[in-house]
Amino acid sequence: MNLKELASKLGLSPTTVSRALNGYPEVNEATRERVMAAAKRHNYHPNTRAIRLATGRAMAVGHVIPVATRHEIVNPVFADFIAGAGETYSRNDYDMVLSVVPDDQEEDTYRGLKSKGNVDGVIVHAPKMHDPRIALLHDIGLPFVVHGRATGTTLPYSWLDVNNRRAFQRATEFLLDLGHRRIALVNGLEFMDFAIRRRTGYVDALSARGIAPDPALMSSDEMTEIAGYRAAKAMLAARARPTAFLAASMISGMGVRRAIEEAGLSMGRDISVIIHDDDLSYMKNGEDVPIFTATRSSVREAGRLAADMLLDLIAHPGPGPQQRLLEAELIIGQSTGPCPKP
Repeated sequence: MNLKELASKLGLSPTTVSRALNGYPEVNEATRERVMAAAKRHNYHPNTRAIRLATGRAMAVGHVIPVATRHEIVNPVFADFIAGAGETYSRNDYDMVLSVVPDDQEEDTYRGLKSKGNVDGVIVHAPKMHDPRIALLHDIGLPFVVHGRATGTTLPYSWLDVNNRRAFQRATEFLLDLGHRRIALVNGLEFMDFAIRRRTGYVDALSARGIAPDPALMSSDEMTEIAGYRAAKAMLAARARPTAFLAASMISGMGVRRAIEEAGLSMGRDISVIIHDDDLSYMKNGEDVPIFTATRSSVREAGRLAADMLLDLIAHPGPGPQQRLLEAELIIGQSTGPCPKP
């Protein structure tokens, strides 16, 4: 079915149907919804080339991925986010442009995407404190949504984030309620905003119970299995070892589990473990009963929502930044139990 045939079925002009499909603000919401429903019902997909010519849009969204030796973006959790975002793009006839670049070429890549008109907007990944990319994107006028937040940034910007501070505060409180007092934190790299917020939640929960945070029980590294293993192995070898661990991801949690078992201990009985991000499409946390107790947030759903936000900003640039904070759910699994007696 072409545009004229769809317009004829609706009793509207092709121009009105085209404008409704492409988010023009002068089309009222009732008409837009009617047109969108009919397009879906008749499996109509507009000609992307024609849309580009008519609207000046690229019909594409950019993801610029800097590759460094020590960078959280190497974590395979990123694939779930991209899969979720891709579902939204496909549903809206948008393409995805993925640019993998050296760290020192990131700014030039954003400027090139804007000047060449390759994309209509971008999603910014792995924000840091005072992240310079936010000022850059404001300066060049490229619509963007940040997956996460950038502490210390004063410019207004759109973001979608999970409440990392609250998730780790709640997880720490859960372990404290089980009687644990020596709780270790195996965190991500702490120049990343999410890791800073997770440490804050952990420290706040300990301090509220009158427990001074112990630097010997805190590590910061890539969220990999080997990093989790090395951090937990070193802490378990100490004279006053931890009785519980908070791990920044399922992947680092698997390393913690390996260190526990290697030490001849039992996870959930001798040592408790709570992980974050266990809702991965390619790596399930057990079957009927979760293996790990976890603070769960769907990275795939975050990808869908962030992409929805960006496409809305592209279609309706006037209202200002959009911001959305998701809460993590505490899932009880087999990896936690009461603190064992000395």
